[in-house]
Amino acid sequence: MANSGGSGRICAVKGCHNSYRKLKKLLEDECYDHKPTTKAECKCPKPFKLHKMPTNDECKRQWLAALNLKFPPRNIHVCSFHFVDRQPTTENPYPELWLGYDRPLRKKRRRRTCPDQGVGVCQEHIEMDEGRPGEESLTSPPSPMQSNVDDHSCTSKNFASVRTQWEDHIFEEHCYTKKEHHVTYVNQSTQCDTFKPPTLRNDSDSNLYTGLPLHTFHTLVAVLRPHANVSYQNEVEQQILLTLMKLKLNLLIEDLAIRFCISVSQVSRIISFWIDTMAVVLKDLIPWLLKETIRATTPEAFKQYYPNVTCILDCTESEIQKPRNLDSRSESYSHYYACNTIKYLVAIAPCGLVMFISAAYGGRCRDKFITCDSGILEYFKLGDEVMVDRGFLIRDLLYERQVNLIIPHFANKTQLTEEKVTCSHRIANVRIHVEGAIRRLKVYKVLSQTLPITLMPKIDKILRICAALVNLHGELIREADN
Repeated sequence: MANSGGSGRICAVKGCHNSYRKLKKLLEDECYDHKPTTKAECKCPKPFKLHKMPTNDECKRQWLAALNLKFPPRNIHVCSFHFVDRQPTTENPYPELWLGYDRPLRKKRRRRTCPDQGVGVCQEHIEMDEGRPGEESLTSPPSPMQSNVDDHSCTSKNFASVRTQWEDHIFEEHCYTKKEHHVTYVNQSTQCDTFKPPTLRNDSDSNLYTGLPLHTFHTLVAVLRPHANVSYQNEVEQQILLTLMKLKLNLLIEDLAIRFCISVSQVSRIISFWIDTMAVVLKDLIPWLLKETIRATTPEAFKQYYPNVTCILDCTESEIQKPRNLDSRSESYSHYYACNTIKYLVAIAPCGLVMFISAAYGGRCRDKFITCDSGILEYFKLGDEVMVDRGFLIRDLLYERQVNLIIPHFANKTQLTEEKVTCSHRIANVRIHVEGAIRRLKVYKVLSQTLPITLMPKIDKILRICAALVNLHGELIREADN
């Protein structure tokens, strides 16, 4: 901290402890070169001297600028260690050495050459006015030599001195931000010409961008067209394509804005509107099938050993961004995946149709809690059979509704018998269909990649839309039969 004593009998430089008391004590010591006299009586120079700040306003300002004190004392003294000549002189009147802080380097202006007069015409080096000793103030009158250079240089408008009122083009050489902004604007205008909305010409293109065959996509557009918002200028087909591209490819909002030649805010509004609309319109595509329908569409793999299975249950997770809120962060942390996730329950029919998808829960939730809280137990009827994986300890929940639970056997302390091993293999052979349904869900990369926090308010609707689009795809039953 700066020495800010009010008496001024101590050096005012930060970190310096020289004072009149210290000087007096040093002078009372014996001189080693001229014994037995003391240093005060000896002709040797004194260890240091304390110099008082002058009363001239300009000099006082320069001293204060050099000392850089936040709270300067009333009477300022500086010892001789901080002067170039060990004392204030005409050439070096201000303290410059060991001032207790890192002084910035003196920046000099680069040489400027005039294009009309060749190289080396302008030889002036103008130092920046930092209030430091040895530096020329910008307000001080120029020397005769400098005056001649200025007069000769100012005849050409390609050169401008700091003493003129012309614009100094030297600083324009470093305006990178302004130039980059201009280039970015030009690039955006050209990108709108080169990047055009994709055209769906065949099933391959439609599956790539929407996850649906081309005919199914046009049917979906026809169903959603009456619910369109007339305030958007884009065609309804382009709006739905934009939304499905976000779900299928998980493209950035900025990327979609460039592809469809609209603003980022408008892309965000379109996606938000159609997610809300599609979640309501497409909810009927996730039906809970009747027992007769389930029996009629049951594949051959189920008919031999498990003909009465109503559905297969499984939970899956999707990674999300780490929340800032500590409670949300702890509730969504999954020890299995070692990251923050959301977990949701999926129930499929034996034919592979998604009959139920729950809301999103934190990755910390257990499968039994999600099964009980999601409301799927209300769909089970007397005599149904539910197939699950190990870890779904919901036998007590199903027992109340007299629903049979099919679950692989556990190997506790004793080895499984051959009959139990065979039964577990048969369950695993048919339970794999729920893994295929989950894989088809995560074809939509919005669920397979890291979900941003901004999509969390609409994640339940996104789950329902993706499940409805999976059911809308026409290959489910044939895939289950194979």
